[in-house]
Amino acid sequence: MKWQGDRVFNMEIVLATNNLDKVREIKRILQGLNVKILTLKDFSSIPKVKEDGKTLRENAIKKAVTIACKTARIAIADDSGLEVNVLGSRPGVISSRFAGSGCTYNDNNRKLLRLMQDVPFSKRQARFVCVIAIARPNGKTRTVKGICRGKIAMEIRGRQGFGYDPVFIPCGYKKTFAEVGLKIKNKISHRAKALLKAKKILANF
Repeated sequence: MKWQGDRVFNMEIVLATNNLDKVREIKRILQGLNVKILTLKDFSSIPKVKEDGKTLRENAIKKAVTIACKTARIAIADDSGLEVNVLGSRPGVISSRFAGSGCTYNDNNRKLLRLMQDVPFSKRQARFVCVIAIARPNGKTRTVKGICRGKIAMEIRGRQGFGYDPVFIPCGYKKTFAEVGLKIKNKISHRAKALLKAKKILANF
């Protein structure tokens, strides 16, 4: 058990990501677990894991296993992607670098909208996919998946969230993730669905 102030934690887990937006989102969704959540900033000399897998699952496992071994703690890693029907499921596994190396969220969104500028709203179906990997220091892993279906908006809308949130309209809504806000997003998103499954696994550790 680990102590922090007057609270006793059953275990420590490390979030295997340098993306602060993801860190904040994951922490919110994992609230209620009796665990101490650490980030890569809590450790020195942690190498950057190259995401060269051909699938989201491969990338998630590689990140989780690497960080679990380096920190000697349970690690959680996610890899998420946006799959657009008319683009042949692109950008998929390269979603974060769709517009090229060093691109910003806006760069990716603008490229996506440019490629779809002639596509009517009725044919802009897409889905967000998230794969979460949970790895122990001995290399044993579990993976779970979450999917959120929706459509791509005709323009960038909203200022909340991150990534493709300003252009993704989830099924059942008329607003993008960036417009509905984090309270709703963290209940229906691909990452929320995957993390709720992961939360049940962690609760049984």
